[in-house]
Amino acid sequence: MEQLTPAKVTPADPPGGAAGEEQKRRALRKMKLVALSFLLGATLVFLLTSWAQASGWPGWVGYVRAAAEAGMVGALADWFAVTALFRHPLRLKIPHTAIIPNKKDALGNSLGDFVGSNFLSEEVVRDKLRRVEIARRLGAWLAQEENAERVTSELATVVRAAVKVLRDEDVQAIMEQAVARRIIDKPWGPPLGKILQGVFADGAHHKLVDLMCDRAYEWVRDNHTTMLRVVSDRAPSWSPKFVDEMLADKVYGEVLSFAWAVKTDVNHPMRLALDKFLAEFAQDLQTDPDVMARAEQVKGQIVHHEEVQRLIGSAWSTAKEMLLTAAEDPSSELRRRVRRGLVSLGERLISDDHLRSKADGWVEGAAAYLVRNYSREITTIITDTVERWDAEETSRKIELQVGRDLQFIRINGTVVGALAGLVIYAVAELLF
Repeated sequence: MEQLTPAKVTPADPPGGAAGEEQKRRALRKMKLVALSFLLGATLVFLLTSWAQASGWPGWVGYVRAAAEAGMVGALADWFAVTALFRHPLRLKIPHTAIIPNKKDALGNSLGDFVGSNFLSEEVVRDKLRRVEIARRLGAWLAQEENAERVTSELATVVRAAVKVLRDEDVQAIMEQAVARRIIDKPWGPPLGKILQGVFADGAHHKLVDLMCDRAYEWVRDNHTTMLRVVSDRAPSWSPKFVDEMLADKVYGEVLSFAWAVKTDVNHPMRLALDKFLAEFAQDLQTDPDVMARAEQVKGQIVHHEEVQRLIGSAWSTAKEMLLTAAEDPSSELRRRVRRGLVSLGERLISDDHLRSKADGWVEGAAAYLVRNYSREITTIITDTVERWDAEETSRKIELQVGRDLQFIRINGTVVGALAGLVIYAVAELLF
């Protein structure tokens, strides 16, 4: 079976695209011509001085000839060194030439190790983040209203995108299974009894009792005719009508007096009996099996009611519409609150040293955790990317980036070689 090899990837073009690459290519050709002119100049001087020396010119010609000869050697040696980085000089496959194409993967590994050791170490990252003071800078940035609005707008965009991506049926299924089902499966009696026990113990229910007593008294007061009709309907057929009316008035008066007493007297026996009943009911919800079972029956009737099921099913649709409307409207209460919260957070990060220190600590801790546990994976991005690059194209790209500066090595080699040759020749003449 044929073995598949990963496709070679061409390294990305430098900033500026094709125009920038063409400009660098012209600059590189120009510097190569300058370096070559130094070599040709040294060669021309060497040839002229050799002819002059053979023709019997004075002794100073030897010094110039030695300088030109050494300059030629230096220029050729540095041309070989620079060229050997990117290709085989004169297409001769001399060992240890075309270093970048041949050693591309090794260079990528070395670069990854260098970055991991010197830039992705925990100490370096912590020190850099500590000196940068991210929390203070973030606070100063967020404290500006326009920046807070920008962040709010971006968050709104993220929320809109996330909400639109989610399918309604999936979210409703999750809500029914993960939220509603868990609430339904748990017994309601004990937790409800505990809540009611706390409410009754604090007396928070007294306002509701007061409201019920007020409404009961007002109903009795405003329904005299109804009370008379009820008594008359319950009276014997042989009872005289005036007796029924007298009895009805008496009953109405007693009921009205009772309702008034319950309404105005907070220590009325009826109120005390109601408090006692409620306290016992809250306790029974937690301990009495019969009451707990009846609470579960009531829960089942409520949960399986058609309107409740419809409400659970439409909860996500309602929440989704509210979120989208609030996210799209810059003047919505949600976005205003988020914006004010961001500005307030920025101001606190500037003024609150303790909060700023905690925020910096969180950032340092998160960065240190990533470096400590994933630095190898991060540097692998470098090595894997370099391995996928085409060797020849990589060499060409690197030469395009740094080749112009490397031509100065050839120029310097010519100049330094000439000076070295001049010194060596002069010393030899003095000694011998």
